[in-house]
Amino acid sequence: MEGKFNGEEEEEKECTLDGSVDLHGRPAIRERTGQWTIGIVILLNEGLATLAFFGVGVNMVLFLTRVLEQNNVDAANNVSKWLGTVYIFSLVGAFLSDSYWGRYKTCAIFQIIFVIGLILLSLASHLLLLNPKGCGDSTTKCGAHSIWEIRLFYLSIYMVALGNGGYQPNIATFGADQFDEEDPKEGSSKVAFFSYFYLALNLGSLLSNTLLVYFEDEGLWAVGFWASTASALVALVLFLGGTPRYRHFKPNGNPLSRFCQVIVAAAKKWRAEMPPTGDEDNLYQGNENEINSMNGVRKILLHTQGFKFLDRAAFITSKELTNQKKQSRGDPWRLCPVSQVEEVKSILRLLPIWLCTIIYSVVFTQMASLFVEQGAAMKCTVSNFRIPPASMSSFDILSVALFIFLYRRVLDPVTSRIRKSGPKGLTELQRMGIGLVIAVMAMVCAGIVECYRLKYTRKDCARCDGSSDLSILWQVPQYALIGASEVFMYVGQLEFFNAQAPDGLKSFGSALCMTSISLGNYVSFFLVTMVMKISTVDDVPGWIPGNLNRGHLDRFYFLLAGLTAMDLAVYVVCARWYKSIKHERKSGEVSGEPHLSGV
Repeated sequence: MEGKFNGEEEEEKECTLDGSVDLHGRPAIRERTGQWTIGIVILLNEGLATLAFFGVGVNMVLFLTRVLEQNNVDAANNVSKWLGTVYIFSLVGAFLSDSYWGRYKTCAIFQIIFVIGLILLSLASHLLLLNPKGCGDSTTKCGAHSIWEIRLFYLSIYMVALGNGGYQPNIATFGADQFDEEDPKEGSSKVAFFSYFYLALNLGSLLSNTLLVYFEDEGLWAVGFWASTASALVALVLFLGGTPRYRHFKPNGNPLSRFCQVIVAAAKKWRAEMPPTGDEDNLYQGNENEINSMNGVRKILLHTQGFKFLDRAAFITSKELTNQKKQSRGDPWRLCPVSQVEEVKSILRLLPIWLCTIIYSVVFTQMASLFVEQGAAMKCTVSNFRIPPASMSSFDILSVALFIFLYRRVLDPVTSRIRKSGPKGLTELQRMGIGLVIAVMAMVCAGIVECYRLKYTRKDCARCDGSSDLSILWQVPQYALIGASEVFMYVGQLEFFNAQAPDGLKSFGSALCMTSISLGNYVSFFLVTMVMKISTVDDVPGWIPGNLNRGHLDRFYFLLAGLTAMDLAVYVVCARWYKSIKHERKSGEVSGEPHLSGV
């Protein structure tokens, strides 16, 4: 009997402590599931999928101008709208993952859609759009296309948008799920995973921005698209191959209904007289089943101050007190547990921070549009080698890799010792603020480069491509600064939203990061459109005309620098106001990170 008990105790110790389960729904065995073995599989999957996506996306603006004969403004706006749609679809994937499918099933389904979209794009380009063969380079024009050919093209790229958008926020969170945050060693690995995840994403981009972009710039668009398809297919096979060893968290049902219940319950009691601040005796704590269903059996959210009106949803009236004595749950649209109310509060607190990241995403999206058009109007040859303008984003990726290493190995340990803040140096919010500062510097740098590009323009040039004697290598600093800002902004943002989102909404937290990029693309589209309408007067072609030599792209960059500086000021206020999520772990330990708000 004693041996049996010891055996059961040993088996229990082998299980994870965070409530994760294996493929069959049983408690996950620590040594057989998750950790870096499966984490590396997910990193490789992300790298290959990113290679496939950016093999299409990074040169899309040139495909639209060279193959579909769109002008610079239309092409830049169409790319912004397409990229924006990619990230809007992240909300769809996050909702399905958190509510019904779980992260594994959601990742698998959207990756299949992604592969199908790439196959359609490759076939459409190879058989229909690239006519005559060899067109689409810097010299050979393509023929006219029928309406249905254009529609097939847009169907394929928006399938790619749906597949990649639904997959991305879930794969980041699914990778983090492979590490048990209740275990100190695995908890440290989980924090490191987000940095390596962003590094894998950028290494995938590096290959697409060099090898695939070179083929596409030479007019070999079909080769580039088929290579992207093959990469996405290998990524899917690799992901499915890790199936037996994944750790899972069960979906927690529709979060919209939980949110609506809190709002409605609070509204119904708007006249109720609430107890003094700090008195929580009259707030409904919920039973064990309710708390488990909302928080994935991981953490219990504790009551916090702020958004006092929502506390009315958990306030126990005399009628509800009678129901409790009768052991009756009552109406969930009149009485909600404190943990459910705090779930709503935590999301509301995230929103101001999230809104402040949108302007940064406007800066970030210029790499896929105006930076490429600016590069195409510069001297693109070094010795006898031609540098494709879109491949300049390789310097952004190299900068990301360098600054991830510098941050994790140098800056973070040094700031940790100086501030004596334990294993963490800078908080996530502080890193995001630094990212905004560097973004301002990047836009100022891009504006200065454009001023000099215009200064060295060949006045007799009839076309925009290669119309300046200023070397394209002068774009390196602006790309490098964007890369440095990404390490502070986007990596910090991933960690922040994952840590501060309730357990039942982790994918939603990652989706917030992608949605800010989405809205950044739409805001970029709006800004470009408004700037062109305002700056185009009579014979003046505006700031961003088809021929950049006749415009003032530098003024647009300086405008973005000013907007980002104003956004930084608002962000500092919001970050100082923010209060961290407060929860109780399964062990009963109260956990929170009050230092997060320090900026």
